[in-house]
Amino acid sequence: MQLTGAQIVIECLKEQKVDTVFGYPGGAILNVYDELYKHQNEIRHVLTSHEQGASHAADGYARSTGKVGVCFATSGPGATNLVTGIATAYMDSVPVVAITCNVNVPLLGKDSFQEIDIAGITMPITKHNFIVKDVNNMTYEETQKIKHLRKVTSVMVEESSNGIECTKNRFGNRTMDGCKNVTFEKIELSKIDNDIHHIRKEY
Repeated sequence: MQLTGAQIVIECLKEQKVDTVFGYPGGAILNVYDELYKHQNEIRHVLTSHEQGASHAADGYARSTGKVGVCFATSGPGATNLVTGIATAYMDSVPVVAITCNVNVPLLGKDSFQEIDIAGITMPITKHNFIVKDVNNMTYEETQKIKHLRKVTSVMVEESSNGIECTKNRFGNRTMDGCKNVTFEKIELSKIDNDIHHIRKEY
């Protein structure tokens, strides 16, 4: 059995018991939204009128519930509209995860329609961010995110890992930007299971 990158994103959210996400759909992230729709009984999506509202809603949700706030946005202006909410969460050490999708890999760095280096933009205002250009790297990046999120949600203490500087008892936010082609490319389920099993063994 194979899973697409979009399916991996949803499965990782379910793994972390995420039950609410905030967002505004757009072209590049539609594959993720298609998968989210199939799991609407497990993960509730709150449609905002603007992406900035999604990031602020995720921030407020995290503050009021103690859970991780998650927000979705599409490429280009959709992603940049999240920035103020991400910065707010960062300044107050609120656990927020922002997930965006970018253009296909061949179009990166070519001034393509709605292409922006959101990972570069958010680097100063996140504890960790990355862009996924290959579905085979998706499991590694996602399971690393699982590892860090589990530290945030259950233990509330993060450890220094992979060069990420973390501070005891301080929450943090994460940004993940996946290229559009990653959302529909497939990977064998056995590889995903092995990666997630490795993470689960540590806890």
